[in-house]
Amino acid sequence: MRRIAHFTVLLLAVAAFRAAANEVEVQAARVEAVEEGLVLNADFGFELSQRLEEIVGSGVPLYFRVDFELTRPRWYWFDEKAVSRQLQLRLSYHALSRHYRLSTGLLQQNFASLSDALNVLRRVRNWLVADRTTTFSDADYEAAVRLRLDASMLPRPFQLSALTSRELQLESDWKRFTVRPRQLPAPVESREPQGGR
Repeated sequence: MRRIAHFTVLLLAVAAFRAAANEVEVQAARVEAVEEGLVLNADFGFELSQRLEEIVGSGVPLYFRVDFELTRPRWYWFDEKAVSRQLQLRLSYHALSRHYRLSTGLLQQNFASLSDALNVLRRVRNWLVADRTTTFSDADYEAAVRLRLDASMLPRPFQLSALTSRELQLESDWKRFTVRPRQLPAPVESREPQGGR
């Protein structure tokens, strides 16, 4: 009976270690005001599991998604969601050039190693989350950010495996912090003449 108890504790410790190995930690996140609006800078801490490294190394792209929300708490009604943005990052390996590629939208960057690509993936810099036209109240807002592997973008066989395997799951908890977005700098006035003389 004692051996069963030790074996159970060992299995739980291994499961907890494997679960922790596939977790993403939001190490730092801040929203800053720039002329264009509000930008997010965030640092994430994570490692790919051996299985995810094999998948990307075989040419299957991995899609990561950074989610950002900015809400204003209201005691009298539902919270006001002022901003909700998603940033998709695609990590792929190209066997012909033997390079890893990290892309978002039309922007692409090549890397000689997976660790170099992951170092850039872990750092989100100057992501415009709210442009100058977004209006805010003079109140505190709650910002929330997270990073996750988008398993719905994997090929079907991997999607099914992701439902049951922790090796194919990678997600952070929401990191929440308070910001006051009305601290934006004043807009730059246009110097072009009004009317056409």
